[in-house]
Amino acid sequence: MGLGSGEIGSRLIRLEVDGQSRLATLNLAPGVSVYGEKLVVVEGKEYRVWDPFRSKLAAAILKGLKDIGLREGHSVLYLGASTGTTLSHVSDIVGERGVVFGVEFSARVARELIERVVKHRRNVVPIVADARHPRLYPSIYGKVDLVYCDIAQPDQTEIAVENCRIYLKSGGKLLLVVKCRSIDVAMEPTLVVKQEASKLKESGFKINQVVELEPFDKDHALIYAEPQE
Repeated sequence: MGLGSGEIGSRLIRLEVDGQSRLATLNLAPGVSVYGEKLVVVEGKEYRVWDPFRSKLAAAILKGLKDIGLREGHSVLYLGASTGTTLSHVSDIVGERGVVFGVEFSARVARELIERVVKHRRNVVPIVADARHPRLYPSIYGKVDLVYCDIAQPDQTEIAVENCRIYLKSGGKLLLVVKCRSIDVAMEPTLVVKQEASKLKESGFKINQVVELEPFDKDHALIYAEPQE
């Protein structure tokens, strides 16, 4: 398992649930379950069990990701927010002093994100926009500590890089979900991952770690990288 002890302060921990070790995040909206996840109270604090079959970031942690580039108080630009499953756990981790800017192209999906997540959390800012045009985002302020990219586009790596160039602060990190079949349905997935890692290197990024996500997600990987100074 990744992250060493598996904890980031007390906001991301491992719990014994039904006889199994599970990831869980401290619930920023007590009593509210975002996607049907189990809520568990430990020493007076409520945690949300983090399902690796529903979240690629949780899968990456369980597959050995050593660091997620996130701490309490951090700011995050989340590309591909969808309905907020993983984003809500990121919101838990950064806490009330942090902020998550969630970019989602589909207005219909963004409405569900607002209903499920945003209305219960003051640290999430929804942005209905195309991640290909980051300079047109209607509401984002300052630089961010992390860009998290989970979008199904053939040019997903180029999109992530452009967003980093505009919004990632010095010393910031990138978590890029590589959806191999969205990039090239015919190419061997391991070769797609190597190709996208090479693109990042050519764009001036240092690759810290590459994590394959099977058995949680077939033909997916997560690349943890950072711009070289």
